[in-house]
Amino acid sequence: MFDYESSSEQVLVKRAKRGDRKAFAKLYEKIYIDLYRFAFYTLCGPQDAEDVVSEAVIAAFENIGKLKKTESFRSWMFTIVANKCRKKIRGYQEARDRESGDAGDMPEIGQEPDLAGNHDVHMAFSKLGEEEKLIISMTVLGGYNSREVGQMMNLNDNTVRSKRSRALEKMRQFLA
Repeated sequence: MFDYESSSEQVLVKRAKRGDRKAFAKLYEKIYIDLYRFAFYTLCGPQDAEDVVSEAVIAAFENIGKLKKTESFRSWMFTIVANKCRKKIRGYQEARDRESGDAGDMPEIGQEPDLAGNHDVHMAFSKLGEEEKLIISMTVLGGYNSREVGQMMNLNDNTVRSKRSRALEKMRQFLA
């Protein structure tokens, strides 16, 4: 009997690529909280974060065979979640544009209760642009370095560092 608990991520990815659902479930279990935290802070809401992570996991499960490098599973998952977050944010913006500035029942980004207990930082984060949120989320919450974020977002690592610095400065000014 295979020991899923003590298997490395790479072994689990290889098994998942061969159709092992338990291996994929174990991979998901190991990364879920990081994906959720990333989506929550990017979208500023628990329900949207859960929806995005669920959509990303389904997409990942359906496409795990396309993952070329088994050691890239984590960054691949964050890329999928980041893309789903972008799509959700664009949907908000399009709906608000159609409503002529009156969002009605649309969720107001940044208005959800702050689960981390630091409302001011959360509000400062919500003031960032889409790309800035993704960069801050990936570096601060995801633990990725500038090179890795650059690869996931198709940006030069110097550009990532510059945008991260500007985003953090915007947050500092908001908090001042």
